[in-house]
Amino acid sequence: MDIATLVGLLGGFGIIIAAIASSGSVLLFVNIPSIGIVVGGTFMVTLMMFSLKDFLGSFKVGMKAFFNKADDPVEMIQEAIVLADVARKNGLLALEDQEISNDFLQKGIGLCVDGHDPALVQKMLSADINLAISRHEVGQKMFKAIGDMAPAMGMIGTLVGLVQMLANMSDPASIGPAMAVALLTTLYGAVIANAFALPISDKLGRICELENTNKKLILETISGIQEGMNPRVLEVLLNTYIPESKRVSGDAEAA
Repeated sequence: MDIATLVGLLGGFGIIIAAIASSGSVLLFVNIPSIGIVVGGTFMVTLMMFSLKDFLGSFKVGMKAFFNKADDPVEMIQEAIVLADVARKNGLLALEDQEISNDFLQKGIGLCVDGHDPALVQKMLSADINLAISRHEVGQKMFKAIGDMAPAMGMIGTLVGLVQMLANMSDPASIGPAMAVALLTTLYGAVIANAFALPISDKLGRICELENTNKKLILETISGIQEGMNPRVLEVLLNTYIPESKRVSGDAEAA
């Protein structure tokens, strides 16, 4: 589980709820018609932008913001060096019995063991990467659309409330409460956008970047193994994918 996402979400809403509770009754900030306009309206308008399949599938992608665990590239490089060493000494078929922690790397090694042409292996794995990026981008765009639409629907709800308030100006005592209800929709829209949808969209974008980097690292690994590259040379090449402070040389690892 991604603790940062969970803590950020709960912390953000917790601060808002605490501020509301400290100023009076929480029930003053609850209005069912306003919630219906903002929540229902936002989802319906967002649905217009996507197919039903993409809309529903985006929520599954959104769960990656909470349950994603990216592979450590340092550990992946160390595993890649071991695989390259085995392949160089005993041939590609020797990799069939190796335990591999990453599914994408397992898929690539399987293609190597099956004897496919390096160009075909690179093409198949690159297509896999591009399709995964496309799926993630749909989810990211969906949450961004929610973040864009929620404030807009909040403003629409506020305008509806103001019209209703102005139509009942004969009762001055009702103007204040009516104005408060009208402003609630703007509050709901701002909270949904800035405390939920837009942060989730940005988090999905970052997760996609990290996964893309790891998969490119794996592409380099597969290419190096098929070419029979020296494991130490491959290590130097793969180390370019991580910050210099995290790089572990073969000599240091052995020590």
